[in-house]
This record gives sequence, structure tokens and C-alpha cells, in this order.
Amino acid sequence: MRFLLSMERASDEKLRFAAQIGVDAVGAAPAACDLEKGYYEFAPLVALRSQVESYGLKLEIINLPPWRWSYKWMLGLPGRDEQIENCQKTIRNLGAAGIPIFMYNIHALRFFRTSWHVPQRGGALATGFDVERAKTAPLMVAGSSTRAGDPLIDTDLIPAAHRRPISDEEMWDNLTYFLKGVVPVAEEAGVKLAMHPDDPPIPVVGGVARIMRSPEAFRRAIEIVPSECNGLTFCQGCFAEMGADVVKEIRYFGSRKKIFLVHFRNVAGTAENFAETFPDNGQVDMVEAMRAYAEIGYDGAMSPDHPLRLEGDGDWSQRYWAYAIGYMRGLAQAVDSKR
Repeated sequence: MRFLLSMERASDEKLRFAAQIGVDAVGAAPAACDLEKGYYEFAPLVALRSQVESYGLKLEIINLPPWRWSYKWMLGLPGRDEQIENCQKTIRNLGAAGIPIFMYNIHALRFFRTSWHVPQRGGALATGFDVERAKTAPLMVAGSSTRAGDPLIDTDLIPAAHRRPISDEEMWDNLTYFLKGVVPVAEEAGVKLAMHPDDPPIPVVGGVARIMRSPEAFRRAIEIVPSECNGLTFCQGCFAEMGADVVKEIRYFGSRKKIFLVHFRNVAGTAENFAETFPDNGQVDMVEAMRAYAEIGYDGAMSPDHPLRLEGDGDWSQRYWAYAIGYMRGLAQAVDSKR
């Protein structure tokens, strides 16, 4: 098992810090990214891998691609074939650069949270979601995925003629079309496709269905195009929000080798109303979860995923990352010692 830290953009300071706190791997995206190009080019990927490896770390995964590179295939809009072709280019370039995992989702509207200031232990601040505050979201208007808002999400790009409610089955058709286009390319390139759940996993936001909201949805998705390359990012927080038995689902997907990345985080509440928590202070039994990963022989990467905001922390949440990675490493060592 490897412990992974995601960073929007890698820097020498962040990589040095990650190595110091016991991180083994990194998830990131190239800094030299031409948004108009529509895909990640080979040379920046190689440069990023070289930079990460210079600190004794592994570039395990390329994080979610920019929304504007994906929204057409997600929503079934004109131009989706070009976006899928560009995604194929990204996947081929990842394979050529020796980067093993590509994470994606089908969050057509990335409405992640309604609050960034939910108080937790000792006054730490966490993100939260209340469906009542999202029910009035206008048609095809996205929420924010960061405290400052996500500048890569601009739903004004969606033509007025295509603004309409989109059903579950339409979204399933869009996902099927995408997977049939990219999974064969991933097999050729030796790259694993790790789909992240909808977060929050509620039925609809802004008129657009959110289909990856249950364990059953993932059972269906991995069978659309059966392949060793078609799997998931097992986000414990999302599965907990779904009301799923997290440990049971770890064993189900893990025993089938479909978990390509773990987001080892915890929450309190339901899909309709929840808050992130410290890993040791939510509704998921993290000891049993870690034990399940050990028992199924999971040998991939594990990330704390989302930070809480601690007193005196910096813009990159270093204090929280140090706490979370230390917690995960200690828990893994304790579980391993009992085997």
C-alpha cells in the first residue's frame, strides 16, 4: 500500500514536504497545461513525473481533467466526439509517460458543497452539504468545488438551445458512449481508468442527473465495458454518504481488483445533509476499513483526499495533511501487526 497526497500543482516545496511526512506517491496535473489544447501533452507529463521522482516519490495518478475538456461528452452535447478523442490522446500520453492511473468523473455540474465553514473538533472548519440549499439551483448552473470557486467551470459555455433537464438514462447513455471510446485505448496504453463517485451522491442538481450515487451504479459501470482497466476511485466519504456498508463494499470491489485508488476520508450525515470530519471522528469505522484493505491484499495508493482547515494552517493545509497521513500510516502499521 502506498500513501498518496494530491496537489493541484506540484512544487518543490510541496514535494519536499510530502516526502518528509511519509508520502509515497503523488496525484497532480502538469503545470504547463494549455486549456485550449483539450488534452495533456506528453512532454509536460514526462517533466512532471521527473520532478516528482526527484523527491523519491511516484507520480501515481493524473487528477481530474478540466471540466471544459469533459462537459460535452458528459452532457451528450455536439462536440463530444472531439472531447473523447482528446481524452484518448491524454490516455495514450499517460501510458507513454509511465503514469498508471487516470481519474475522471461524470459530475456534469460540479456542485460539491454548500458550506466551507462547518465547525468540527476544536473549531476546525470542514466542508458540508445541505440539499435544501441546492434545490433551487437554476437549470444547468454549477456549484463551486473550491472555497474561492472553480474558475474552470463555466456553464455559460453550454448553448441555450441545449439547456434542459437530463435524465438518469440519458446520463447512462453518455457514460456508455464514453467508456466504449476510451476503455480500449486505456487497455492499449496500460492505463487504469478510476471513476470517482458523484459528490454529493444525490439524484439531481441543476436539472442534471447524477448517476454515480450508489454501489449498484458502480457494479453496473464496471460491466459496461468489462476490462482490467475499468474501475473506480473508492471514495469512502461518498460511499458513506450513500448509506452503504463501506467495509462490505471495500471487500466487494477490492476482491475484484476494481479499486484503483482509495480516498480514505470520513463524514457524518447522509447524502442530503453531511459534513466532512476528522478521519477518527465520523461514521465510518476506519479501523475496520483499513483491515479490509489489508485482508483483500490492496496494493494501490491511499489518499486523505479533502482537508479540514486547522488553526494556523497554510493555504495548502500542510498541518492537516501531516495529521491525516500520520493517522493513515499508524493505522496501517497497527492493522498489519495484527495479521
